[in-house]
Amino acid sequence: MLLYLAGISWTLFYDTIYAHQDSKDDALIGVKSTARLFGQNTKKFLRVFLMLSVILLAVAVILALRDTSNILVMVVALGGPWAFGWHLAWQIILLDTDNPDTCMKLFRSNRNCGLIFALFLAVALFL
Repeated sequence: MLLYLAGISWTLFYDTIYAHQDSKDDALIGVKSTARLFGQNTKKFLRVFLMLSVILLAVAVILALRDTSNILVMVVALGGPWAFGWHLAWQIILLDTDNPDTCMKLFRSNRNCGLIFALFLAVALFL
């Protein structure tokens, strides 16, 4: 359930970035989007989604590995949410909601974000 909720928060994060590509067109035809809803406060909302995603992922990792006797496994696995969060933070720093090309680049970089988290979990499994 925690992973599911983290996924929803992350989806709101990257979908908001994606929605900024055509928010002007959306306004013209009346489409409602998170980009239009958040407007100039987009980065504030993205930070909330970042924190929710990272916290939920970290708690899920802790609960899944709480019975392990190998502390290194826990540390490496928790590196996943940590690195995931830094990647999202990098996206917020670079975000220019008025530049559709930047929004698309950042939206596409979320593939790497999920891969970062998965790689940390994979490494932890082999320790």
